[in-house]
Amino acid sequence: MAIENELLERAKQAREQAYVPYSKFPVGAVFVGENGEWFEGCNIENSSYGLSNCAERTAVFSALRTGMRSGKMIAVIADTKGPVAPCGACRQVLSEFLPKDARIVLGNLQGDMKVTTMEELLPGAFGPEDL
Repeated sequence: MAIENELLERAKQAREQAYVPYSKFPVGAVFVGENGEWFEGCNIENSSYGLSNCAERTAVFSALRTGMRSGKMIAVIADTKGPVAPCGACRQVLSEFLPKDARIVLGNLQGDMKVTTMEELLPGAFGPEDL
């Protein structure tokens, strides 16, 4: 569990950069690319909520910007009662860039952690391999 703890700590640091003037709900994430490189993300809000971006997607899009096209795992953290879970939109984006058996590390600021897989997070996901 050492890597999971380290990822959550990095996600916690990324969370501190969140821009959340409306929800006051900062979230941090770290996406591990196919080559092992780590990409941080935080949520960024806009007064037009549909233009906001979640931490998970920010991290994935940061990886894609460098030419990365797949990943190994992701960690997400927020100040919640239990480990925070990605929203539906993030689950769909993650399913596009993570294999079904990729580890998904969910955490909160109290130190709770849950490790799951992409398949468990979004069973029956549709992706480019289905075309």
